[in-house]
Amino acid sequence: MFSLSHISPIIALVFGILILVNPKLLSTLVGIYLIITGLIGLGILRF
Repeated sequence: MFSLSHISPIIALVFGILILVNPKLLSTLVGIYLIITGLIGLGILRF
């Protein structure tokens, strides 16, 4: 199955493609990524 080491690069790849398609999404996607990473780091979200 997927672990945290697999999820982070997948999220980065998807967000990178979305930013290339629509650059206005940059701040929103970075914010979402940082929130998810922080919640995983604190142990609130588990995969």
